[in-house]
Amino acid sequence: MMAGSAAEEKNFRRFLELLLREMRMPLQETDPVPTRPLSDMVTEDEVEGECLDLCLQFLYKYNCPCSLAAALARATADSMLQSDLSIHHLNKTVEDGADPLPQMESVKFARLVFNRLFEMCCLWMKELPFRRRPQPYYETSIHAIKNMRRKMEDKHIIIPDFNTLFNLQDLEEQAFFAVFDGHGGVDAANYAANQLHVNLVHQESFSQDPSDALCRAFKVTDERFVKKAAREHVRCGTTGVVTFLRGRTLYVAWLGDSQVILVRKGQVVELMKPHKPDREDEKQRIEALGGCVIWFGTWRVNGSLSVSRAIGDSEHKPYICGDADHSTFPLDGTEDYLILACDGFWDTVNPDEAVRVVSDHLQENTGDTTMVAHKLVASARDAGSSDNITVIVVFLRDPRSPPPTSTEDDEEGVVEREVEEEQVAEVEEEEQEEEEEEEEAVRVQRDGGEGGSNADIGGKSRGGWPMQQCSAPADLGYEDRTDSFTDRTSLSLLGPSLEGRISLTRGLQQPCFNFSPDVFTASHIYQENRPLRRRSCIPFQESSIAGFTDPLWPQTATLFGQAVRQSRRVGYGSRRWSRRWPGRSREMLGLLPSGHLLPHTQRCSNWRPGVAVPQLPHDATI
Repeated sequence: MMAGSAAEEKNFRRFLELLLREMRMPLQETDPVPTRPLSDMVTEDEVEGECLDLCLQFLYKYNCPCSLAAALARATADSMLQSDLSIHHLNKTVEDGADPLPQMESVKFARLVFNRLFEMCCLWMKELPFRRRPQPYYETSIHAIKNMRRKMEDKHIIIPDFNTLFNLQDLEEQAFFAVFDGHGGVDAANYAANQLHVNLVHQESFSQDPSDALCRAFKVTDERFVKKAAREHVRCGTTGVVTFLRGRTLYVAWLGDSQVILVRKGQVVELMKPHKPDREDEKQRIEALGGCVIWFGTWRVNGSLSVSRAIGDSEHKPYICGDADHSTFPLDGTEDYLILACDGFWDTVNPDEAVRVVSDHLQENTGDTTMVAHKLVASARDAGSSDNITVIVVFLRDPRSPPPTSTEDDEEGVVEREVEEEQVAEVEEEEQEEEEEEEEAVRVQRDGGEGGSNADIGGKSRGGWPMQQCSAPADLGYEDRTDSFTDRTSLSLLGPSLEGRISLTRGLQQPCFNFSPDVFTASHIYQENRPLRRRSCIPFQESSIAGFTDPLWPQTATLFGQAVRQSRRVGYGSRRWSRRWPGRSREMLGLLPSGHLLPHTQRCSNWRPGVAVPQLPHDATI
């Protein structure tokens, strides 16, 4: 039944075996759920989105292969949609003007979802019905921080395996990426991250006109959240930007001031204009409806919100409308990457600066994209941003390869783009030499002569764009986390292995995860110009000790192994230890002047039990 190789099927079965061992199902009525829902109530029109999100969050928490996670989530959601959920509906008194939709307690609903997911895993252990197709996965780097704000109100979602998640058989390969920046609370951003892509697929125009379907999906999401907010007495909103890739076409839709840029041959291509009150057309629209735009630290609608369009914000409608804008951009293969981010990033970093940060990082790290999003977030924070910051970088081609050339039509026909002939000749000569080396190595191996080991086969890896394959749900971060992708339980030997990025394969037919005969191991990263290297491992981690939140946890664990966990047991890295000298940490963060540390350190160095130490002023001379 599997379209992939036998090794891939073995990998999936091994993952399911270890996952079932870890799940401890089925859940009883009093048992806590593995992943707590982000809302209190679920309505019938929210069932599919909530179910998909719960399944994906749980599966990706254990580094489930992307394609398997999408298929399991789809099967679970279909089973839930076919079930009679009316027996779980609450009998609530409908208030005047409220929407009388049947509702369920979200925690109770989550128990049903996880028990159904457990049943699906048990069935698939016996026989895998899932047929995987080659996917054009894109290597993606993600980082999100709360920054100086009291709460984290940003949400994001990436769906690299869109067709599998929605069981779409007859369309080109598709991928979905979005950032939502909430204000006044996180409920609207949570709702949009869980529901907008579901609403997109259900639009009649989805197959023929994705741009129209995206705009309609924004509108439906806005209308439904306004009703939900009225039922649950919630007052908040969210901006949002969505990029949807279908084949060789990029579709963008947005509300508010979250933005996306496209970088092509190192140059910024403008895809959109954010909705801000100081835009002349937005100002005219608001004033025509009877509202006003005034300056209060920044331009604000009716002196309140600094965005002119958003999902939610029912008390500010119709001035804050839910009508999305859209644009379409055909891709010819010369595009480098996309950067999606909230206003906490774009308010302090302009597009040209962002491109320079990415270019410098790739140059310094020979094309390694591991920490690209981290560098961008750090650049915004260093430039003075105090807002929540979320950045997604989607690489549309392999950054380790030279940019491809393209052709374009002019009045006299097809004319090649300007390319230096010497560079082209050198590249062709190198490729020819590499191909000859590979053919010779393969021939020697086939003939059983010397050098028959796979390790002796020379040349570059030329099977497309072989990279580690993972994925991410809407968001794994909570309010007290700084990075949504560095604090999770893992079934791999290296613990959390995303290392701040999601690396996705393009057109890769081979298994995306490697397994040893005994235990589930972390997927190896394959890169051009580099042979396969096995990484040292640490013993299997239980869930209780896999929550280390250092973004470089996999590397740290590899280098230090047992010493890392032992240091945590004796107190190093704990909250108590880090707060022992508050002056030191605050100075490093730039919250105190540099002269503060010296007297503090001096006093501490002379301290003895039971002996009072004189307090010297900061400007005292010693």
